[in-house]
Amino acid sequence: MNYTNPMLKTLTTKPKTIFLIDGLGAMLTAILLAFVLTNFEVYFGMPVNVLHCLAAVACVFMLYSLACYVLLKSRWRSFLNIIMVANLLYCGLTIALVWYYYSRLTPLGMAYFLLECLVIISLVWLEKRVYQGL
Repeated sequence: MNYTNPMLKTLTTKPKTIFLIDGLGAMLTAILLAFVLTNFEVYFGMPVNVLHCLAAVACVFMLYSLACYVLLKSRWRSFLNIIMVANLLYCGLTIALVWYYYSRLTPLGMAYFLLECLVIISLVWLEKRVYQGL
């Protein structure tokens, strides 16, 4: 396959790298949710207990993706499919929570969660390209 995008070319030749990217992204999400947003709840509006639950989910995704990156030698596609679906379900959950807590969320909170979903959906698009590219 001839990709003009160097990142796609690298990921299709080393597909396990997408698990590292996913895992590090999940780690960043967990840190932001558990430590930043919770300490500045007044500026975001999402309840702390909800932020902790979302952070816990992100930690599970992080462990899964990093374990896949380290342990998988072959047959990675089914594992990548699992994290793609999980990421989309996480976005669905986030959107549902934004809708449920809409009256509490600040504009900064809305922006954070919508941007987070946009980044995750972009990651899923990239993961799908890697999945199909080999």
